[in-house]
Amino acid sequence: MVVVGSGPNGLAAGVILARAGLRVEIREGAADFGGGLRAKPLFDSDVIHDVCSAVHPMAAAARFFREFDLRGRGVELCQPEIAYGHPLDGGRAGLAYRSLAETCEHLGADGARYRRLMAPLVEHSQGLVDALLSDLRRLPPDLPALLRLPPRVLTQGTALARHGFSGQEAPAMLAGIAGHAIGKLPSLTAGAIVLLLGHLAHVDGWPLPRGGSLRIANAMADDILAHGGILHTGNPVTDIRELARFRAVLLDIGPRGLIEMAGPLLPAAYRRRLAAYRYGPAAAKADFLVSEPIPWANPGLRRAGTVHVCGDQAEVFAGENAVVGGRVPERPYLLVSEPMVADPSRGLPGKRPVWAYCHVPNGDPADPVERMRRQIERFAPGFSDTVLASRSTTAPEFAAYNPNYVGGDIAVGGVDLWRLLTRPVLRWNPYRTPLNGVYLCSAATPPGPGVHGMCGYFAAESVLRDVFGITGLPSLAPLRPLPREGTA
Repeated sequence: MVVVGSGPNGLAAGVILARAGLRVEIREGAADFGGGLRAKPLFDSDVIHDVCSAVHPMAAAARFFREFDLRGRGVELCQPEIAYGHPLDGGRAGLAYRSLAETCEHLGADGARYRRLMAPLVEHSQGLVDALLSDLRRLPPDLPALLRLPPRVLTQGTALARHGFSGQEAPAMLAGIAGHAIGKLPSLTAGAIVLLLGHLAHVDGWPLPRGGSLRIANAMADDILAHGGILHTGNPVTDIRELARFRAVLLDIGPRGLIEMAGPLLPAAYRRRLAAYRYGPAAAKADFLVSEPIPWANPGLRRAGTVHVCGDQAEVFAGENAVVGGRVPERPYLLVSEPMVADPSRGLPGKRPVWAYCHVPNGDPADPVERMRRQIERFAPGFSDTVLASRSTTAPEFAAYNPNYVGGDIAVGGVDLWRLLTRPVLRWNPYRTPLNGVYLCSAATPPGPGVHGMCGYFAAESVLRDVFGITGLPSLAPLRPLPREGTA
């Protein structure tokens, strides 16, 4: 069989299928494999920048990665002391320590409320993660964990999110996580994301892979090759009929890519529903090379692996809702990561990478660097003086970098509750297309965006069952060296 696309979902599917004994080929159109897991030097050969994703809460939490065991493969997940932080004007900040107790202590009067929100989720983390990162078509094994979600989603995903805390730090922290939804705030989907990512800060953390995100892709590619797979780069597929010799085809592509590749062969009704698929707001990115650590006004932020930069809760909500309405906010919501906080190997003395995203209307061509620099400067006076070089990636450039990112939409489709349940179209098996033996596994399928591998996991499960009659998935654990002669 063949997998088209080598993003995290395509690679996850390839791992499972190769381990099940199939002859697997991976076809990647770009010169490098990895999709959103690519990393490379941009300004200095010894300073590594993540091209897309940088911080990976799911790398230890999601079922695929738990079974795959990155640590057992030599991929070190570096943990910052503070998972994420959120600066406020006047040098204040909300800080999410790995310790829930320490986080609550620093939230003062709001600590007890924050504990009531997060503690039950921390205690049932695996069940919660598996429920939210499921195919959304079956009851999760840990139903009690799922039942803890609805009242908490309502408090974080509706107008109730504007109430309940007496200070600004806790609501700003939770709003910063909600911004990962890249959509209207507050919303039920954003509320679920707050609970998922928020509680993981106090469980598996928000780690950064030592050496960059590409280390995760390398580990998956190495496993595919070790089980007889073949990986082709610079090998785009433009017509699905090129793959007619394969018994099964798994596509790590979005709905628009499927139409371009197989449109004339698709039933008209299915093609119309794919064409109606809605893409959401885009991402724009700035990479900075700086001479010293970001001089955050709040010292605690200097120990945080991720910083959400956009003022208080009201400002986060207003900025993201402006983007949804097609406007570019003057004070954008930023995700900022300084990898050397946790991974000193990523740079050199006097040369440090800084990674930053903001959200913009789909297709917006504006260079974001100056607005992003000013927003960081607002909470880190003197940041501009440390910048040695910068590089922008606009929304159209993201779309050119990865055809799945239509208009720069790195979530591969708008994220709301209905669209999560019906990605890419409403079908009981969303991975199976009407074409015999052709399946989808991109982030346009459940459970949606993120580096978790679960879209590939469930798509591979469908292929094994439907096409090859294989029930049950193979072990994904690292290969162990053969015992020496005379040992058990």
